[in-house]
Amino acid sequence: MDRYLEIFVNGYTGYARYLWHEITHPSWHNYFYWLIGVSLVFFVLEVVVPWRKNQPIPRKDFWLDTFYMFFNFFLFSLVVYNAASDVVVHLFNDAIRAVTGGFDLQAVNPMQGWPYWAVLLTGFVLRDFIQWWTHRLLHASDWLWQFHKVHHSVEQMGFAAQLRYHWMENVVYRTIEYVPLALLGVGLYDFFVIHILALTWGHFNHANISVDGRITGGIVGALVGIVLSQSLLDVHLFDGLTAAGQFAVFGASTLAGVFLLGPWMKVIFNSPEMHIWHHSYDLPPDMPKGINFGLTLAIWDYLFGTAYVPWCGRDIRLGFPGVEQFPDDFVRQNLYGIWLKPEEEVRLSPNALPPKAALDEPVRLPVDTTCEVPGRPQDQPPRSTKSDKSPSGIRQETEQPV
Repeated sequence: MDRYLEIFVNGYTGYARYLWHEITHPSWHNYFYWLIGVSLVFFVLEVVVPWRKNQPIPRKDFWLDTFYMFFNFFLFSLVVYNAASDVVVHLFNDAIRAVTGGFDLQAVNPMQGWPYWAVLLTGFVLRDFIQWWTHRLLHASDWLWQFHKVHHSVEQMGFAAQLRYHWMENVVYRTIEYVPLALLGVGLYDFFVIHILALTWGHFNHANISVDGRITGGIVGALVGIVLSQSLLDVHLFDGLTAAGQFAVFGASTLAGVFLLGPWMKVIFNSPEMHIWHHSYDLPPDMPKGINFGLTLAIWDYLFGTAYVPWCGRDIRLGFPGVEQFPDDFVRQNLYGIWLKPEEEVRLSPNALPPKAALDEPVRLPVDTTCEVPGRPQDQPPRSTKSDKSPSGIRQETEQPV
């Protein structure tokens, strides 16, 4: 027990020193300033090329979501998670050794001899796959859904909404994802790189922008081109090239991203046009517990039958039945699901969305998510909403077509 207590204390104090160093020593390997830098990029894009041009700047709850950014990624880790997770990994590995008579999963892990690019790619795909199932669990479990409502209480979408979530989600996600990745040998710096990629794409998914798949495909191709041409991440396919050769590799990779990957980007990767439907107030009648669960990769939704983009979702209503009466401040939102609960749960509002089954057909490329057609079918009835507050202060809502 003393050993685990020492691990906890060392993790706590070590992370405190790390966080202070992050803030006071800007560098390319500094997560604190990556978070600020990536956020500024998407804030500028939302101002210059907004998808929903009538959405105010800053949008509703922008400053609340900004606070969530730093709380969930820094303060919460400082107080609990970083120290506790070290203890969990050691406990888990010790338990395996005790049950198997000395088998050390970390010591025999074959990934320890892999090139760096393979470790990152495996960690990225595995983490995203675990997070997809965890995200789906947050919707499938009525208990966990109460916590996840905080994220879905966003009524005007923007990049910072990615990081508005209940502190309990930190516990759920990290408990499920951290142990298998750590035992596989995905280290702290590997987590840093994967986190930056996930952070950037998560900002993109929630941002008030719409980008052609050929552009995002070109960006991905350019990043791969940099790795190939500069022999980064233990990739040595083009060692010894001249500057002209390096430029040729970079250019070829970028063009491959535009023309080969581009048409598939919104099937392989998540996008604002797809993720907006995940936040839709209305859900298809045969999918009452959610659609489009992808975080970075959309391919899981297409593989497991949860992808749903019936038409352009730019102007759809966001939230969930009862969001009008959901707590709108940080403290009460983070008490929701523990002390604050609805007296009556409504997961599906009356609407005219087509069933998911009616849209099941092979994916046709390119995926059309433009808004050149009306945002919803003309036969979809408007709603009248009647809301009443319960004695606990949580609103109950019933909706009827008119």
